[in-house]
Amino acid sequence: MALNSCLKVSRIIPRVLHRNVIHLACATRTLKNSLGTHSLCVQYTPAVTCRGKTQLRNFSSSKETDVSYEQLKKLLAAGTASVIDVREPWELREYGNIPGSINVPLGQVSNALQLSPEDFKEKYGGTMPSQTENVVFTCLAGVRSKTALDTAASLGYSKVKHFPGGWQDWAKHEILQTKE
Repeated sequence: MALNSCLKVSRIIPRVLHRNVIHLACATRTLKNSLGTHSLCVQYTPAVTCRGKTQLRNFSSSKETDVSYEQLKKLLAAGTASVIDVREPWELREYGNIPGSINVPLGQVSNALQLSPEDFKEKYGGTMPSQTENVVFTCLAGVRSKTALDTAASLGYSKVKHFPGGWQDWAKHEILQTKE
């Protein structure tokens, strides 16, 4: 009997969520879930209401949050993004780092992004990005930077991206450029 009740509830919840979320995101995309129905609940969740509009935030990896090597080079050259490397300090000493990046180890990202700008600068040696600035997270190979992106998004940072190739991709491109 309890199992029957759970099954009924599990069939109702997606319908209720679908009805409540779909009209908010009709300008974005819908996804086909495993049941064959279209739903935004699979990938999107409602975020905090801002300026009278409910905004949806994509918490899965997508091409919209990825930055290529070329895009990262342009952002760094223009100074239009803060690049935060979430590797441990010993990794930067051993392998190297992207020039202009700020080192904030992954375990400290949540607390760091909640510091005052003065405390952030004192602890990490760089300017703290605001919640509306472009922030690009990077690591060794793109796994930790994705986690940092999700953390920053949950703290209200709206223009967060990550460099999925990480230091390995950066170093490969830099070495190829010096050989040419």
